[in-house]
Amino acid sequence: MEAEAVCLYTYECRLVPGLLQTKAYARASFLNQVPALEDEQIEAQLAARLERQRLLRERPNTSYSFILEEHVLLRRIGGDTVASELVGHLLDVSRLRNVEIQIMPVVREDHAGLHGPLQLLETQEHRWFAYVEGQESGQFITDPNVVSTLQRRYARMRSQALSLQDSLDLLQRMRG
Repeated sequence: MEAEAVCLYTYECRLVPGLLQTKAYARASFLNQVPALEDEQIEAQLAARLERQRLLRERPNTSYSFILEEHVLLRRIGGDTVASELVGHLLDVSRLRNVEIQIMPVVREDHAGLHGPLQLLETQEHRWFAYVEGQESGQFITDPNVVSTLQRRYARMRSQALSLQDSLDLLQRMRG
């Protein structure tokens, strides 16, 4: 469904979303999985992840909104070089007209996203769906009442996160 979405909204509090990851960051996150993945599994997952990222550029009429917890960027998965490359990549992606990246600052004591990661998707038929996940499972949500609640939660998070410009400024400072 992701490939046919007209809108995709993502809030992430654990890792940088797959659509925004660099190859090195994705590899580092796959290398840290427990139980460990075989090299072939890592390569297959990397290939799939990089293929998905083509959506950002190949679907310019699809709106992408991302809210990332600041601490996700402060955790330097893969080390300093990988983290620096990732921030530069986020700045590059944020220049695409169909992509918005906002940062939820660490100093915010509480916000509407404390229940965990969230993804909202609108189809070409203007139907909305949601996806939420935990450590070992995910749930695809089709109930319009639940999806509506999650849309309101995401809207609140957008107002609680740094503005688009302040988010870009923070990323620039992180890059150095």
